[in-house]
Amino acid sequence: MLKRLISIKFLSALTLSTLLIGCAATKTTDPDSIVNTSLVSVEQPASTYLSEASKSSLPEKRDRYLLLAAHAYINDGNYSSASNILVSMQKSMVKVPTIQAEHIYLNARIAEKVQDKQAALTKLQYPPHWQLPRWQMATYHQYKARLYKSLQQPIDQIRQLSLLSNYLPKTESTQVNDVIWQVLQPLQEETIQTFMREPANPVFSGWLQLAYIAKHYAIEPTQLVRYLGEWQRNNPHHPGAMKLPSDLEKALNAKPFRPQNIAVLLPLSGPRAAVAEPIKMGILASYMAEFDNDVTIHFIDSQIGVQPAYQQATDMGADFIIGPLLPNEVEELQRANQAKEQLIPQLYLNQLEQFEPKPNQFYFSLSPAQEASDAARKMFADGIKLPLLLTSNDAIGKRMAESFNQTWLSLTENNAEIHYFDRGDQMKLTVQEALGVKDSQARIARMKEILGSKLEADFRSRQDIDAIYMISASQDLSLLKAFLDVNFSVFAEPVALYTSSRGRLEKESNQSAQELNKVMISDIPWLMQSSNETRMVESLWGTWNNSQKRLYVMGYDALELVNRLAQMQAFPGYQLNGRSGALSVQPNGLIDRQLTWGKYQQGQLTPL
Repeated sequence: MLKRLISIKFLSALTLSTLLIGCAATKTTDPDSIVNTSLVSVEQPASTYLSEASKSSLPEKRDRYLLLAAHAYINDGNYSSASNILVSMQKSMVKVPTIQAEHIYLNARIAEKVQDKQAALTKLQYPPHWQLPRWQMATYHQYKARLYKSLQQPIDQIRQLSLLSNYLPKTESTQVNDVIWQVLQPLQEETIQTFMREPANPVFSGWLQLAYIAKHYAIEPTQLVRYLGEWQRNNPHHPGAMKLPSDLEKALNAKPFRPQNIAVLLPLSGPRAAVAEPIKMGILASYMAEFDNDVTIHFIDSQIGVQPAYQQATDMGADFIIGPLLPNEVEELQRANQAKEQLIPQLYLNQLEQFEPKPNQFYFSLSPAQEASDAARKMFADGIKLPLLLTSNDAIGKRMAESFNQTWLSLTENNAEIHYFDRGDQMKLTVQEALGVKDSQARIARMKEILGSKLEADFRSRQDIDAIYMISASQDLSLLKAFLDVNFSVFAEPVALYTSSRGRLEKESNQSAQELNKVMISDIPWLMQSSNETRMVESLWGTWNNSQKRLYVMGYDALELVNRLAQMQAFPGYQLNGRSGALSVQPNGLIDRQLTWGKYQQGQLTPL
């Protein structure tokens, strides 16, 4: 049985062989039998097993051969023949748990192929009182874990992996433990906290408790050590207590930044001062709310030249630098500092496509390309199989489309379909071409030439896509959505519609939002719904547009990140739920943002 689950990557060949050898050592076979009746592996074609089943006078041996024949058919992709065997033997099948479990397992394998993975999970249920061999229980939990992974249900995947580890030799369970920890990394604290009390499965609940402690106390090493010690004392036999995950050990040893003198490099004068002003206000707001009076912040105008500004920060004894902001300044400063071995810890407020990672150097931006990549992950998690991208034919649109496609390719091994549109009448033509409407209209025109102009026919749009991601400026989005509405055939099922914050309207009246009904949009959490803070900002800076408000929030989060960056880089599972998104640090120092999503419904934008 395990032999055919080679697509499950987390079990090594050694683990599988250990399970099989252990099973072979305890099983006995009929000396008169030429063909092995062990259900562990399929070694013969289905015809051989069917022949042996027809000759067998022992019901259990007959059922074993029939199950092996069905399994062989499944391996060959002949699901109909396998199903016929399983149905025919069901009434007379012996009431032996090993036989019954294999029958359920094979039915689930067929359901996965001819229906879907959810149907397989529905069938794959063993009664808890059954006493089954270790190899069979390992296969059961391994298979369920794979199905839950495919269905984007990480909590259930972790639950099955933790049960799987109970049936593996201790020396071979390390790989499964590593996978459990990897699956836990992207989960947010609130999700973990909801599921971490499960007395029936102490290994599962122990992993979630460990992940919660690691995420919640990562910023305070003293607290982290204290609560890890308590957890280890309460769970002495847990796999994670016997050997802490390596990235958690790194987080324990990482020294957090505790700067007392922070320099902020921004273009405070000149043509880009209007861009820097909201960031400065956000940093000041964060300072007032989060920092003690013993921390000093100095704002330095990078308009004097980014290198002189950096030197000024160094001369005043800055032990942390935020900025610069402009891409050319980031590039110039990196070139100037390239040969230096020891650099002041720094959080750049922009990022370059190509850079050499250096210790204590971090990059934070409101990157449209990063937002498109996040959208690809969101759509994949939503179960989208074939997205269509309608993208503005400009530099930003192209970068976003490329970023989306790179992420989609990494997730699915398939390229996304991309169509670029120009404004005006060309937008309508691009929509019609992308949806296959022009081809349909051409076919109708040819039929009218043949059969006469009185022929009545409706155009048809393509039905293979299941989502559209619209990348456009706000002034184009309503028109693009209208073109989609009129060019979808009445015969086609509606598809999910997604867009980015770039398309969000500045002033969303009920009427304008009605035009975007059913569209899902990504944006920073802070702008997704009203709060006391958003109302305060609106009263103080009523002329700010959404872009300026996002920059304000970026400044707020930038200062809040400072004391957390060292632990966040050491421990990839540590996320800061910031105002600009769920923030985490990649190994190269890039700050990754996971945005929130809302949906326009009945003229209102509602958070999902």
